[in-house]
Amino acid sequence: MRLTFCELPSKRKTADVVIVPFWVEGVQVKMACTAKEFSTLSSVPIKAKDFLAKADEIALLYKPSGKEKRVILLGLGRKSEITLESLRRCYSSAVRFSRKKKWGVVSFFFPEMGKESEEHVLAAMEGSILSNYAYDQLKRETVKLDPTFLVKEIQCVGIDEKIFASCKKQALVIESVQFTRDLINGNADDVTADVLASHAKEMAGGALKVKVLRKKELEKEKMGLLLAVNQGAIKEPALIVLEYFGDPKSKEITAIVGKGITYDTGGLNIKVGGSMDTMKCDMSGSAAVLGTIQAAKKLSLKCNIIGIIASAENAIGPGSYKPGDVYISHSGKSVEINDTDAEGRLVLADALSYLQTHYTPTRIIDLATLTGGVVIALGEEASGLFCNNDTLAGKLVEAGEKTFERVWRLPLYSEYKDGLKSSIADMKNSGGRKASPCKGAAFLQQFIKNQTPWAHLDIAGTAYLTETRTYHPTLATGVGVRLLIQFLESL
Repeated sequence: MRLTFCELPSKRKTADVVIVPFWVEGVQVKMACTAKEFSTLSSVPIKAKDFLAKADEIALLYKPSGKEKRVILLGLGRKSEITLESLRRCYSSAVRFSRKKKWGVVSFFFPEMGKESEEHVLAAMEGSILSNYAYDQLKRETVKLDPTFLVKEIQCVGIDEKIFASCKKQALVIESVQFTRDLINGNADDVTADVLASHAKEMAGGALKVKVLRKKELEKEKMGLLLAVNQGAIKEPALIVLEYFGDPKSKEITAIVGKGITYDTGGLNIKVGGSMDTMKCDMSGSAAVLGTIQAAKKLSLKCNIIGIIASAENAIGPGSYKPGDVYISHSGKSVEINDTDAEGRLVLADALSYLQTHYTPTRIIDLATLTGGVVIALGEEASGLFCNNDTLAGKLVEAGEKTFERVWRLPLYSEYKDGLKSSIADMKNSGGRKASPCKGAAFLQQFIKNQTPWAHLDIAGTAYLTETRTYHPTLATGVGVRLLIQFLESL
């Protein structure tokens, strides 16, 4: 999608529709921007109380003359209650409406919020661009009958060049969110460890270097847990390492580690009922790592990132790893497998150990669709955050609030490790249903060395929704990319 801007409303080019925001101030409906040319037209439905400017409310009007035939009055709700997220949702509704009507060029006016106008414009644009997404690559007959329509151009009216530059930067981030969504929405047979590695290699160049460890290299590195999880699969596993040095003079390194289980049957502890249907999304953490580093490179962020993706398929076959057996991790710790469906923490454990053996990260953040328990606890409204460092946790919470990719901190009590004790190995990989997200995090914590600041994000509820909503037109959300870019910029 193309972005353009016009500082003077009178100089804007002709569009299919123009969106004009309104809010409620006291008991009155008022235009939220300076656009007097629409005052007379909008006064009719306002006086008739057919348009009340409720949040997300849309009134479609027609003009006999002017730059646009159509005008959308967009309700923002009460001025005193407007937030960045409410603007994302309101402008998202305008884009969804435009897509249904098949209007290709849309002009936006934005609410004038004084000193805070820029971040409100960015929020409105964020919701708009996130909504302008579809995944129809696998459709055949239906797409012929009803082709997917996306808005081709958004013209930002009444903003200056500085704010527009920020909008373009935001659009680059969302391009990487869409890339992440595509990977998660794709067939499990199409988005394998090989494919994730190919995407990483395509991104390489400039400040970004990529290397891929295949089965022989993994055996040489003694990554026993990653190899064990993949034993039942036909295709090889991979550890994908991305080195982005946007600030080579700095010794600070942020490591982001992603769970890349390209499909999860549960292994020999097979998933039951319909719980396997969505398991192509079990590589959402790895997709978020790729998306974040792609965005960082596009933005030329002045920071250093090590991305690690531990990719395997938890398949069922004659070679599947077995409950009751003990496997040796990259760190040398032995793990008794008492649940083959607790595989994500196994591949992450080896990835975390490899990371700290070969690099000295300042901080580590891992992302994983790790437990169903976090969905029970938090639903789809927030990712679970486990962290051994208050400063790191605070910055992630702050970034989550700003992007609305919210995180909620859950405990890392030492007692949770007691539930992972084994009589025949250093630990078990699962502690049962009680506090399962906390025990999953407690397992991973045992692979963090020297009290390095570390955060674990359990994105099982937020990465893949049960139904579409607001600016998420598919179940895959691409969660983590906007959060991590905001976090990295805050450093």
